[in-house]
Amino acid sequence: MNRREALASVSVLLGGALVGAEVFLAGCKSTTGSSNLFAAEDLALLDEIGEAIIPATPGAGGAKAAGISAFMQTIVTDCYTEMEQQTFKEGIATLTEACRQQYKTTFSNLPQTEKAAFLTALYAEAKAFAATDAYKRAKEVFDQQQEEAVKAAAARNDFGARYLKARYPPHYFIMMRQLTLWGYFSSETGMTKALRYVETPGRYDGAYPYKKGDKVWAM
Repeated sequence: MNRREALASVSVLLGGALVGAEVFLAGCKSTTGSSNLFAAEDLALLDEIGEAIIPATPGAGGAKAAGISAFMQTIVTDCYTEMEQQTFKEGIATLTEACRQQYKTTFSNLPQTEKAAFLTALYAEAKAFAATDAYKRAKEVFDQQQEEAVKAAAARNDFGARYLKARYPPHYFIMMRQLTLWGYFSSETGMTKALRYVETPGRYDGAYPYKKGDKVWAM
C-alpha cells in the first residue's frame, strides 16, 4: 500500500480530509515552525488522550502501545503548517485547563469513564465550532488570502503552489482525533491486532463469509 492509498483508507474511516495529508503525500518536510514543539509532559498527555480514544483490549494494544504521541509529534512537526502547529499546541493547553476546571485534576488522573465522557463532549464541541459564524468568517478570509497567494505564485510561473495551499485549521481536538486514528490504524499494532491482516491478498471473493463481531480487514 502506498501513501495515498493508506491516507484514503483512514480518510474513509474519519469521514473527511486529513490535516497535513498534502505535505505527507508530497514526501517532504514542512519548513515552518520549530522541531521542538512538544515538551515531555505534552507527549505524555497525547498518549493519554490517544489511549482514551482507542483503549487497549484483551486482543490488541491501544493507542499508547502504538506509540501514538511519537506519531503525532512527527506529523505535526513535519507536515502541519505553522498555523496548524500553533492551533494544535494551544489546544493542548486549552484541553488541560478545561479538564482542570471541570474535574479539579489533570486528564491523566481521571478514571477511564470520565476521560471518555470529557473527550466525547469535546468532540461535540469541536464539530459545533466549525458551524459558528466566527469560524466561517475567519475561514473565508483565510481561504481568500490563499487563493490570492496562489494567483501571485502562478504569475511567477510557480504552478506547484496550488498543491501545497494551506487550509484553515479546524478545532484542535479534530486534529488530535484524526492523528490518533491515522497513527493507530497505520501502525503494526492497529494493522495486525485490531484489524484482520493478510500480507498478500488472494483472489476477489464477493461472497466471503462474515460473522457478526468479526474484525474489519486491514487495507
